[in-house]
Amino acid sequence: MSANNPLLQDFDLPPYSSILPEHVEPAVDAILAESRSVVAKVLASQGDAPRWESLIDALDEQGAKLGRAWSPVSHLNAVRNNPELRAAYEACLPKLSEYWTEMGQNRALFQAYEALAASPEAANFDVAQKTILEHALRDFRLSAIDLPPEQQKRYGEIQMRLSELGSRFSNQLLDATQAWTKHIEDESLLAGITESAKAQMQQAAEAKNLSGWLITLEFPSYYAVMTYADNRALREELYAAYCTRASDQGPNAGQNDNGPVMAEILELRQELARLLGFGNYAELSLASKMAESSEQVLSFLRDLAVRSKPFAEQDLTELRAFAAEQGCNDLQSWDVGYYSEKLREQRYSISQEILRAYFPIDKVLSGLFAIVEKLYGIQIKELRDFDTWHPDVRLFEISENGQHVGRFFFDLYARANKRGGAWMDGARDKRRAVGGELVSPVANLVCNFTPASAGKPALLTHDEVTTLFHEFGHGLHHLLTRVEHVGVSGINGVAWDAVELPSQFMENWCWEPEGLALISGHYQTGEPLPQDLLDKMLAAKNFQSGLMMVRQLEFSLFDFELHVTHGDGRSVLEVLEGIRDEVSVLRPPAYNRFPNSFAHIFAGGYAAGYYSYKWAEVLSADAFSKFEEEGVLNPQTGRAFREAILARGGSQAPMVLFVDFRGREPSIDALLRHLGLSAEAA
Repeated sequence: MSANNPLLQDFDLPPYSSILPEHVEPAVDAILAESRSVVAKVLASQGDAPRWESLIDALDEQGAKLGRAWSPVSHLNAVRNNPELRAAYEACLPKLSEYWTEMGQNRALFQAYEALAASPEAANFDVAQKTILEHALRDFRLSAIDLPPEQQKRYGEIQMRLSELGSRFSNQLLDATQAWTKHIEDESLLAGITESAKAQMQQAAEAKNLSGWLITLEFPSYYAVMTYADNRALREELYAAYCTRASDQGPNAGQNDNGPVMAEILELRQELARLLGFGNYAELSLASKMAESSEQVLSFLRDLAVRSKPFAEQDLTELRAFAAEQGCNDLQSWDVGYYSEKLREQRYSISQEILRAYFPIDKVLSGLFAIVEKLYGIQIKELRDFDTWHPDVRLFEISENGQHVGRFFFDLYARANKRGGAWMDGARDKRRAVGGELVSPVANLVCNFTPASAGKPALLTHDEVTTLFHEFGHGLHHLLTRVEHVGVSGINGVAWDAVELPSQFMENWCWEPEGLALISGHYQTGEPLPQDLLDKMLAAKNFQSGLMMVRQLEFSLFDFELHVTHGDGRSVLEVLEGIRDEVSVLRPPAYNRFPNSFAHIFAGGYAAGYYSYKWAEVLSADAFSKFEEEGVLNPQTGRAFREAILARGGSQAPMVLFVDFRGREPSIDALLRHLGLSAEAA
């Protein structure tokens, strides 16, 4: 089997087109068996004085082998999901969970790390090596190394079950998203919807051998209806289907219901936290983050809420008055996107749709690359002839002074059997291999934009441009690392509440005239974004920023409160309603089941950590204010940011890196000013 199994071969980039579901479990079984054998040999060879090379480097080498096989499988499960692959992927989750629990509870391994950290050799380690040992010893303790065998066993059972439940949550959400469509044959029902969106709906219908148009719950389709459809009943119908996905409500009530999954996840997380000596899961979550306590996080979020809510109330009052002028006297959740876009058009004579013509994908990419090339002294070129999982995927190489740095894949468009949202994942980490050669990093950058249609290139809304820049910021953090120890290279070892700093930081160039000049050009004429449109766009930048801020704070507070207070007798929805009492200005209908699709906290890495977006936004806004002072395309400032933040990965505490760049600790003032939520901005 191994001779024919692509996951067990040496390869540079994964042979995606050759990887079949039947390869997955045998490859994982073989590598896990080999890994257990390697760990035993490494430990037997250490003697009384473990060495970095014989312990850490040897284990990293084997870890890379496991990552090389599992990373493409996990990636394909997200971007090209099918029943056979899903079954193979899920069969491996408990095996991987068991292996990592075993490693985390391996007393001999723990003692070898302790001995290495206490050795005379350790005094001469560089800062990255010291951080790796510090993180490793912390993680052993968070893996129940100090607990009696029965409790260690229970820890392993919980971790295994949580990995299964996270995957089930994700699958049920994907299935629920695909389970609902609306077939339309009367074009008058689509009045107001843009021609480009209708062309997509027509393509979706044709793909199912239907005439007319097919509306789906994939985001570009949902967004088009909620933003532009004049037909209020259609908006309401789509809203109800979207916000009840994977729940006990809505058109597919009870199918793929994530309610029981969430309940079990929360119960197990609480048990895990108690087992490890924490009061609740939020405290356990913070053990490896930048924030110091639950109180600090909650007071940070509530302080932002108090500052933002008056602006949100003002935004909503204006929107209600505008909707009433248009004949809508009872503004509901399914009206907000529609009337917001109309109000933006009336107030600023601008719309996402007008802007879309100026952001064809290739122009945006060439401008994005020009910006980072100037700031960071790198070069980016597109590569051809590579193995891929879909024809739309593109591959690029980063080099510096003629030397290869890393590569990244772009998978940018929404399609069936692809997970929603946008994300970056490291396909391969940068590291120095045991033989001395340098292994370069590879990243996957995934979005769900509207694809090209009707003879036009893919045209992005400005919101989509911002999403692209955000994910590329994560990609640069992974790719531009100079750290060669895998435990803290790229985004590895970075505190989760600081990991959004490079991504949110990149978004700023989408709003700067110098950046916009590079990323915009009319798809037919190449004409740059006209000055009057640019002025209107900048004037509209903080349109409804109060409403957007309280929405994000609602998510962040709900997530954190859910994990701090679990067990107090309140249901998930009761916790959410309590947070809405505190921060929301417009209540959604009672049937809304937002938590059932909140994959960030139930199937991603953001449990008791969604606040990271706001936390890191303070860091990114303050970091960018240095560019505002010194020039937004200033290469010296760009190099300083690269060397202080991007190059150093997780090798030092985020605050140390931030202060190295900024010369002081961060202040919230820049964020409030950027969002127009400060007295000065108002």
